[in-house]
Amino acid sequence: MKRICLYFALFMSSGLFAQDSLNNVSPANMDKDGKEKAYPVRIFNGQRAINANTTEMVGKGKMEFYVTHYFDDFDGPGGVFTRFLGLDNARDIRIAFHIGLSDKLDFNIARIKGAAQVNRLYEFALKYQLTDQRESGPGHQWAVALFANTAICSSPVKHGTPEFPREDDFSGFSDRLYKAVQLIIARRMGKVSIQFNPTLSSTGHVIPHDQKAIFAMGGVLRFPLFKKFNLILDYFHPFRSEASKNYFGDTATSHSKLFFKFYDPFGVGFEIVTAGHVFHLNFTNNTEILESRFIHRTVTKWGKGQFRWGFTISRQFEFNKHKK
Repeated sequence: MKRICLYFALFMSSGLFAQDSLNNVSPANMDKDGKEKAYPVRIFNGQRAINANTTEMVGKGKMEFYVTHYFDDFDGPGGVFTRFLGLDNARDIRIAFHIGLSDKLDFNIARIKGAAQVNRLYEFALKYQLTDQRESGPGHQWAVALFANTAICSSPVKHGTPEFPREDDFSGFSDRLYKAVQLIIARRMGKVSIQFNPTLSSTGHVIPHDQKAIFAMGGVLRFPLFKKFNLILDYFHPFRSEASKNYFGDTATSHSKLFFKFYDPFGVGFEIVTAGHVFHLNFTNNTEILESRFIHRTVTKWGKGQFRWGFTISRQFEFNKHKK
């Protein structure tokens, strides 16, 4: 159902995909050879959509401060009065600094609260822009970036049992590592931005019959609703093995007492752009923020009211202003 909604949105917005034209070219927009300058296209307004990273870079000498917050389930027992639609409880929180080492290389450092058994994570990430989209000229139709991160879980070891194994039953330092590599391919067509995020994520320690490495295909669609107000759809499909899904989802054959089903992470966000901040109000069924967590461990479903409010707010700081 989520994939159908995403494809429908792509189809309905196809009328907006006309490329912006530059009809009035002034001498200031010409290079020294008399050719029209090809300026970079801003495809998104930040380094992250909802769950997916974007091709946007911080820029040399700049830093962006990011806060991402996911609350508890919107629906469920006591959803309205006891938990106030989930706003009384925090599921996951990410506080991050995105630093521009150059115009094409970013370094991120973050502290992530985590959810369930895996928590207290430190994230270190690099993003390198291979190419950017330009307003005109051949060979500048798509922006491409490469993202890679490593997260270290610092929570204490807790031992499980054969019937109730635990994800934080670490036996060594390598068990605490969570990694992801993501290729980001994006393009802006008129007022619409589209992106693809093929991702390979891995975890150091998994419970029996789970997968250490999972490939997922992600996608993002953003289009304007009003001035400085955009709608964002963010979706990932993990290619998990049938054996793993059946083991945890089939209570008749499972020897473990852990029974749950895996679902595709799907988010709907509303982006508000102001003079100094970019604010995202998000709704998503995944409870965790880190790539190697929400790809591996989304076990909540939109249809059951198991989605939650979330927000992302960012603020950019510039340290080295260029002198004219």
